[in-house]
Amino acid sequence: MSGLSAAMETADAQPTSPSSFPKPTNNLVSPLLTDLYQITMAYAYWKTNQHNRPAHFELFFRKNPFGGSYTLFAGLDEVLKFLSNFRFSDDDIQFLRNTPQLCHCEDAFFDEYLANLDCSEVIVHALKEGSMAFPRVPLITVTAPLGIGNLIETTLLTLVNFPSLVATNACRMVVAARGQFWEETAGASPPRSNKKNGDVPAHGTPPDRGNFKSPSTPRMSIQMTEGGLSDFTRRKPKCVEFGLRRAQGPDGGFSASKYSHVGGFHATSNVLAGKILDMPIAGTHAHSFVQSYTSLGLVEGAKLKRLTQTGIGGDGKEGDDDMVELLPLVTKYRDELGWLDTNEGEMAAFIGYAVSFPNSFLCLIDTYDTLQSGLRNFILVSLALNDLGYTPRGIRLDSGDLSYLSLECEYMFHEMGDRYQRPFFYDLEIVASNDINESVLHSLNKQGHAITMFGIGTNLVTCQGQPALGCVYKLVEIDGEPRIKLSDDIEKVLIPGRKVAYRLFGEAGWPLLDLLVGRNETDQPATGERV
Repeated sequence: MSGLSAAMETADAQPTSPSSFPKPTNNLVSPLLTDLYQITMAYAYWKTNQHNRPAHFELFFRKNPFGGSYTLFAGLDEVLKFLSNFRFSDDDIQFLRNTPQLCHCEDAFFDEYLANLDCSEVIVHALKEGSMAFPRVPLITVTAPLGIGNLIETTLLTLVNFPSLVATNACRMVVAARGQFWEETAGASPPRSNKKNGDVPAHGTPPDRGNFKSPSTPRMSIQMTEGGLSDFTRRKPKCVEFGLRRAQGPDGGFSASKYSHVGGFHATSNVLAGKILDMPIAGTHAHSFVQSYTSLGLVEGAKLKRLTQTGIGGDGKEGDDDMVELLPLVTKYRDELGWLDTNEGEMAAFIGYAVSFPNSFLCLIDTYDTLQSGLRNFILVSLALNDLGYTPRGIRLDSGDLSYLSLECEYMFHEMGDRYQRPFFYDLEIVASNDINESVLHSLNKQGHAITMFGIGTNLVTCQGQPALGCVYKLVEIDGEPRIKLSDDIEKVLIPGRKVAYRLFGEAGWPLLDLLVGRNETDQPATGERV
């Protein structure tokens, strides 16, 4: 063993005033967010004077989710907020006193024990938030009097189970989205064609419409196009969380937004998560926005301030204060390219969006006909925007064969970039959504695609591949004596006693495995020595 590290850190959950330690993000997180049997056991411990016995608990899971080889630990921040603010309110105690299961309990249990209970004697050890974790290695250990250690069990599990599951799901999707292909060919942005400028028509040259037709056979992947891997350098795709509307309620949606970010997602569409968590937010428009525009007459007179004198060859300085109507510029390019059959309502929608968001113009192009209308309308409006000094952002695909469509869009962008000498065409985002999951991402990598960003919703936030992580919270020591739970199911047999987790590293610096050692064992691992 060339290196090791203690896998856990200490956090004392000392009582604090509300102003000195944040409260749980969700107001539902309180001592009553627990299962009834935690409270009935607490009464039995108190009744028999067992509640102050020193105890040690471990929170861990038995199997990695999604058939994988790792889990990301998440939720520690909310655990510490919960423990630091743990107090039963007067209303909580009154409610418990009147429940049928507890109404016979002695008043002193409520008035003396629960009313004064906090986590001042609780000591927590935990992995760092976002750490990679493995089965049976404790994510959190709790050293506490038996009564309070028992009362916090359910709450800790609900604050760790789903966050760790969705963070792991997100991480797996980020890895799948990048894929081995992207690792091998990723390079500086923007991608470039290897065509020579002398072979490209100059701006204003009458078009040969044959140059802009989609080929009869799809391009299977960038490796198979002319020029092979040297044709383009590529960006690694990013992932954005789109799942709020499909999540299991507001709590599930917010938690998914938060912990998908821990798993490597770049941004979220959830505006509230952006506000509370200071996360990047992302979004464009829906199909309904495009459908609502029915004719070009709806955007006649829609104007935008010119930033440069021309889109190409300008001096980059602020132009005149004149406002320029966008529609005539768009129709000029439509006539020039001969694209007279695109949907005019869609074109109007794109113009309306462009004058509203000229610096972040990214359009959903599959409302009617992705390649023959949506893509072309986006190009026409983008050229007009660029004439005024703005840089369009990209497109989104929400249906169809994402591999084929993304490659066709990229091909057309590069043709337009070469034809009009507009560099922005080489750096446009191609965002894809539409029921994407991990297997779809792997499939797209095998087929080849030109997608630069994935918007993932339902299958991320609902954890389609596995609905729960299965963390457990077990008593492993009391009064300094190890405790064991036996079972006919061998995987449920508890490893007794308090343990220390070490992560072993090889000579190259890569982690090899996690080692659990009894805390009282004399032969503890040492850095630089073999185990």
